[in-house]
Amino acid sequence: MVQDIVSNVPKARHAVVLSADGIPRGSTDGLTAKDVGTVSAAMAGMQSLSRATAHFAGSSRTREWIQTVIEFQHGWVFLIGAGQGAYLAAAAEPDVDMEQLSFRMNRLVARLGTNLTAPPRVSAADAAAAGPQASHGQAGRAIAVLDELDRVVASVPNALHALLLGADGLPRGASAGIDRDLADTISAAMTGIHAYSRATAPFAGGARDDEWSQTVIEFQHGWVFLIAAGEGAFLAAAAEHDCDIEEFTARLSDAMPAQASSRAGWGEGVGDA
Repeated sequence: MVQDIVSNVPKARHAVVLSADGIPRGSTDGLTAKDVGTVSAAMAGMQSLSRATAHFAGSSRTREWIQTVIEFQHGWVFLIGAGQGAYLAAAAEPDVDMEQLSFRMNRLVARLGTNLTAPPRVSAADAAAAGPQASHGQAGRAIAVLDELDRVVASVPNALHALLLGADGLPRGASAGIDRDLADTISAAMTGIHAYSRATAPFAGGARDDEWSQTVIEFQHGWVFLIAAGEGAFLAAAAEHDCDIEEFTARLSDAMPAQASSRAGWGEGVGDA
């Protein structure tokens, strides 16, 4: 059944079914056991960290995660749920028909039913109690506001936040409305997401050091994305679900040269915050 994706979607490369704790449950042909193990481990970490960023995309009762998409110059990696405690990852070439691939992935999930799902190791109540409960408002320690990022967020309807991270994964500045606690939490999650994203580069058809472009996380209530910002830096951003994220990411990318030119001043601003 997993092979159906590669057989029926031109430009699709691979697919792997895995449990939430990273155990491979099935894969397409052409992957070694080591490849499948690496992808499964990376995708398990990716889905966990993706869910941990839900509050960054705004308040919602459900905060339901839908998918995570990783873009490289040489291809794509997609991750969706495949039932309770199971996930489906697929890789494709850059010019794949994404709508067709999404259809085949969701069709496979429907066909799998409960056959390849894995029960959670903690109850839903335990998971809720362990999840992030803090309210990330204005009461925490301040973080330096980067005017260019703040202008971009203000100029795009339903954009929420933008946060610049250095090559060390530490917050360097943000749009207005992000306190230090939220910045630190999201920075930690995004550092892991970037590492897991890069680990999937061979799955998408390249080498680990091939250029990663962005990782996009979709929830029912909003979007969270991580994009390269030059010189090892990253830019994390969030928006409501009806935001034009293509416009938002384009404006953020345009803002990067301005931010790079002011890099010398970030350390002082962040240190003072």
